[in-house]
Amino acid sequence: MIVRFYGARGSIPVSGKEYLKYGGNTTCLEIRTKDDDIIIVDAGSGIRTLGNRLITEKRFQYTMIFTHAHWDHIMGFPFFQPIYFTKTQIIMFGCPFAQASVKEMISKIMAPPNFPVNFEDIRANIIYHDACEESFTIKSMSITPIPLSHPNQGVGYRFTEDGKSFVFLTDNELTFKHPGGVDFQAYRDFSAGADLLVHDAEFTEEEYKKTKTWGHSVYRDALRLALEARVRKFGLFHHNQERSDEGIDEMVADCRKITGGSNEELECFAVYQGMEIRL
Repeated sequence: MIVRFYGARGSIPVSGKEYLKYGGNTTCLEIRTKDDDIIIVDAGSGIRTLGNRLITEKRFQYTMIFTHAHWDHIMGFPFFQPIYFTKTQIIMFGCPFAQASVKEMISKIMAPPNFPVNFEDIRANIIYHDACEESFTIKSMSITPIPLSHPNQGVGYRFTEDGKSFVFLTDNELTFKHPGGVDFQAYRDFSAGADLLVHDAEFTEEEYKKTKTWGHSVYRDALRLALEARVRKFGLFHHNQERSDEGIDEMVADCRKITGGSNEELECFAVYQGMEIRL
């Protein structure tokens, strides 16, 4: 399993010299299975770069999975160039929540006057499936969903292949239970023993005094989840739009200081745009 990150920023894309190390694109991941099948998770602004790469590789068949419908996770879809090719085939999974269907969720972004090209005019062949509660498989890859604790709800996923597991829990508030979400213990059990956990780590404890209920976690709470779940690697994700590279470095240093004082074998880092992890 190969996991590539094309965006790790939260809420809105950012640019500037203070964001060079971790990048400014919003959420988009690519997972390559052992059979080289392509799974795309979310369509934030980072999906534009991924699309260009896939065209260069002449790859036009993918599975696309969504965590939720907030703007920063779908805003890049109209700029994903493969959707304008007739040879592109996409199997699309996601829980629609406030929308009637996954198709409605993704098509709204291109509805007038939001975008000059209508959703009906894209050329890709898209097949839609809901993925809210039941596990499903993509050949060698098993995918298990869990509800996120987030406004308007969302879904996190555990990807498992050949005994290796990657847990992705973005936009998840660990210490406040939103409607549809579950409690800390459920997320701990869901993540238990994972080779890689990537979790929302948007806020500091001081910031959280003002942002509680916004649907995002304090990075130390995410670290506690990683430690209690005994995962091997833990990546801080969904970096705040105001957080500079230096600020993220300070979070990582604090995490490593905390884990250095324990007996846990945990690798802690912050996810950056362009990062690739092989499991």
